[in-house]
Amino acid sequence: MIESPATTHASGVHDNEVERIFGLTGPLSASISGYRPRQAQTEMAKAIADAIAGQSTLLAEAGTGTGKTYAYLIPALLWGGKVIVSTGTKNLQDQLYLRDIPTIKKVLKAPVSVALLKGRANYLCHYHLERTLQNGRLSSREDVGYLRDIGRFIKTTSSGDKSELSRVPENASVWNLVTSTKDTCLGSECQYHQDCFVMKARKEAQQADVVVVNHHLFFADVALKDTGIAELLPSANTVIFDEAHQLPETATLFFGETVSTSQVLELCRDVLAEGLSHARDGAEWAKLVAPVERAARDLRLAFPQDIVRLSIDQIAESSPFFESLETLKDHLEEMIAVLEKQAERAETLEQCRARAIMLHEQIHQWNAAPTGKEKEGDYVLWVEAFSVSLQLHKTPLSIAPIFNKQREGTPRSWIFTSATMAVKNDFTHYVSQMGLWNEPAHTWPSPFNYQEQGFLYVPDGMPDPNSRDYADAVITAALPVIAAAGGRTFLLCTTLKAVKFSAERLKEEFTRLGLNFPLFVQGDAGRTELLDRFRASGNGVLIGSQSFWEGVDVRGEALSLVIIDKLPFSPPDDPVLAARIAAMEKKGMNGFVHHQLPEAIINLKQGAGRLIRDETDKGVLMICDPRLISKPYGKRIWQSLPSFARTRLESDVIAFFTRLHADRTSAAGVEVSSSAS
Repeated sequence: MIESPATTHASGVHDNEVERIFGLTGPLSASISGYRPRQAQTEMAKAIADAIAGQSTLLAEAGTGTGKTYAYLIPALLWGGKVIVSTGTKNLQDQLYLRDIPTIKKVLKAPVSVALLKGRANYLCHYHLERTLQNGRLSSREDVGYLRDIGRFIKTTSSGDKSELSRVPENASVWNLVTSTKDTCLGSECQYHQDCFVMKARKEAQQADVVVVNHHLFFADVALKDTGIAELLPSANTVIFDEAHQLPETATLFFGETVSTSQVLELCRDVLAEGLSHARDGAEWAKLVAPVERAARDLRLAFPQDIVRLSIDQIAESSPFFESLETLKDHLEEMIAVLEKQAERAETLEQCRARAIMLHEQIHQWNAAPTGKEKEGDYVLWVEAFSVSLQLHKTPLSIAPIFNKQREGTPRSWIFTSATMAVKNDFTHYVSQMGLWNEPAHTWPSPFNYQEQGFLYVPDGMPDPNSRDYADAVITAALPVIAAAGGRTFLLCTTLKAVKFSAERLKEEFTRLGLNFPLFVQGDAGRTELLDRFRASGNGVLIGSQSFWEGVDVRGEALSLVIIDKLPFSPPDDPVLAARIAAMEKKGMNGFVHHQLPEAIINLKQGAGRLIRDETDKGVLMICDPRLISKPYGKRIWQSLPSFARTRLESDVIAFFTRLHADRTSAAGVEVSSSAS
């Protein structure tokens, strides 16, 4: 499906007002320093205003630098009625809520109320904090300190949002002990129900004009509503998905089902603790939970490898897995029988009973025969083993029918926007994933002059990406370019193994060559902290995998070189991908051409988008993968990337950086002399 022509907004009911707001003499120019009208931004805002007025759907791809956030926020705040804005990450959610929306509200003098809604795990729970303070089951001195901080924080916070307490890292294990899950929330039975931060956030969201959520929360609610949970997301007139290219993956996650042995082990831990606390004489609790724990561990041990991803068809019939699964169900049933008798002795035991029944049901349903409207081929059954746990997954082959069902009902406007949804202006891949057939789609190009601002460099003489010496060859080719750039580099890898290897090798090489570039490696610290340190260094080299390919904004001189080690094709051993390709090939389509290639292009566009973030940025995008040149599909890939000048010569790139340093030095000299005079 190629984009529809720019005349998609025939109604134009708000065109004059949009022109005025975004124009040279409008409120944006008057209030925001450095603001300049951009035609693409104005046109996009008109199209969104029309989709809102007509309660229709729009796919809006906007190149980097278009200013898409303001292009959708302004029509939404003025004419959107009740609006849900859903974005890709909690970081972007906070940025919209704390920075972008307040700015626009002030500029427009718009009297709209705004609420921020996150998933339950982001809010402190009074009940679980109190229990943890009483029990004191903490494994490290660090956690004891964190718990003290949290105890003080709960007395002063009005939201209970853990992101406000930056002293305690977001991934600290203590958070699990002081927040609730759907399973461990006591609901209206809880003594703190009136003060509950989750309830407060949901109530504020129901009353607000604009609610900022993230994709995970949106789809968790959509999926849970199917099982009778009260609707979290208030009925809206307008739903806007920013970073909409992430939706297929997030929706797949939530429209599928997952059950893990770690949930079983957590249940056993709680049954033992609550049984001994409230019904010591009711059962031999340690003997009751032991066989369930053993069965859960045996299920994981059915696969001797460290990390495994297998579809059910790939597991041998003789594997101990199937027998272990039945044993686990049997022992869970025995535990449920005891809990049935003891549940009335305490609210927490009743909760354990409900959790045990639900887990048993999920495990039983995983490979049970399809019922009702479900058909055999609708879902992929697969297992994923980690170092100490095993997950059973049931993943829909296509999310389109489920998502379309969600979009039925009350007429409202649905806006999907991203810098990367189309492949060379063709939306077919995205549309078929989401089921958005026959909906208007349009691309607004980036205002940047890529031809002048950067190079696409594909080094000559690289080995085959599957060869053993490829990772070494990447570093050998990258080193002279990193040196010429003066650091200021992102090295984006397609695997964590490559991140680790590149970090070790670059560390050695920098020492050997006396290059004083600080190295920042994914995993050494949180993403935000790494990026802050990278920006502050001015000459750093950051090495990261998937999470650094998108949503990262480093403007100016701190980033001049983005190196991508390989074309980001999904791993061929992914059971869901394999099943989707098999289904496409049954219909006579080509899995590589129609799925893997467009997916890789969209991913690569995200990675490439890290380099040029504004009109004055300059730099080099270095893609090491020789398939970009040697394979027939390579042309389709580079034609989808920004229109950089292209080269295969290292000397061109080094000359580019030499000119760039000379320009920067003379510009700095001019600044110094003018400030001296």
